[in-house]
Amino acid sequence: MLNRRILRVKAFQNLYAFQQCKSSNLNLAKDFIHDSFQPDLDSMEVQDKSKLKDEAKTAVALFSKNLNHKELIASGDHSTKIKSTAIKAVNLFHQNNQKDLEFLRKNMVSAAENIPHLYLNVIQILIGFADHVGNEYEKKRKLNQEAISGTSGELNLAQNQVLDLIRKSPAFTNETTRQQASTEELELEIQEWYREYVKPFEPYQQYIQLNQPSLEQDLDILTDITKKVLFKNEAILSYFAEKDLSWSENKAVVRSLALKMLKNAKECSGAEDYELPEIAINWEEDKEFFQNIFNLTIENDEENRKLIAEKTKNWDIERIASTDKIIISMALAEMTFFPSIPVKVTINEYIDISKTYSTPKSKQFVNGLLDVLAKELTDQGKIRKSGRGLLDNK
Repeated sequence: MLNRRILRVKAFQNLYAFQQCKSSNLNLAKDFIHDSFQPDLDSMEVQDKSKLKDEAKTAVALFSKNLNHKELIASGDHSTKIKSTAIKAVNLFHQNNQKDLEFLRKNMVSAAENIPHLYLNVIQILIGFADHVGNEYEKKRKLNQEAISGTSGELNLAQNQVLDLIRKSPAFTNETTRQQASTEELELEIQEWYREYVKPFEPYQQYIQLNQPSLEQDLDILTDITKKVLFKNEAILSYFAEKDLSWSENKAVVRSLALKMLKNAKECSGAEDYELPEIAINWEEDKEFFQNIFNLTIENDEENRKLIAEKTKNWDIERIASTDKIIISMALAEMTFFPSIPVKVTINEYIDISKTYSTPKSKQFVNGLLDVLAKELTDQGKIRKSGRGLLDNK
């Protein structure tokens, strides 16, 4: 399931993506300035290339120095063209940043909410394997003009009780329709995957030797195929990676939910009672946390970077890993604006993120800096905890 730790990681990844977008937009704005001072090839007048180059350099410096102060550019002692071009570049930079920010805000939530679509696809692939087994049996029967004995267990997967219950479940049918989750386009791939990966799978060969497998045995083979075939085989994983840009992060959650979905079928009394697993215990609340930690980090990033710079005076702020700056800024936003989350929980969560997503030395750096900043901001009254956050910090 999507827990707060995973949501913090997803927010961090989107914040990192936004920083990358800003760097690209900065270069695009500078390119715009340089292009504006290229010689006019259609002009009959002699072009002073050296002067144009100097003017472009001046405009870039003016732009870089006053990214958030167009009025300073306008009042500067420079030619009209230099000032006008620098202001246009500033506008271009901020417009592109805003477009990217809006895209990321929308996409990070929709990507998380796409997880049910993915785990439904996992179940549909299993159903596809079962359908293929049944279809192949029917083809053999018709070719031989007589019934083929099913006592060998050849039809066990086609008659799997867990899959049968899920197929008949209104909850599964309705959610599949709502999510527009279909694997119809995968018919040939499913046949190939069954032939290449499922049929030779040793637990499956043992399964088809059973005569009338129990519900527990039906669940076990589906669990084994899911864990050891679907989520281990590169060809199948590539299919999911193409459907989901965040697959590497979502894979574990999708796997967990798919397995939970299979287990739920065993535990319910019938198809009408079957319930799909939720992506979170309280998704609306967690989604709000997810969006807030992203937005508040961006809104307070400039102030947070100043705090980081003040505490790292012996460091060049630009030489601190960009991932560390994002992690610390997120932690500061969480400590400041989420009063029910204990400071020590926040620090531990972001130390864990730094272990996986930043440099080998980041753990110590993030830990030390957050300890100092947390104490200072608490003493200043900027960090105030309530409820469990207050109790857990005593």
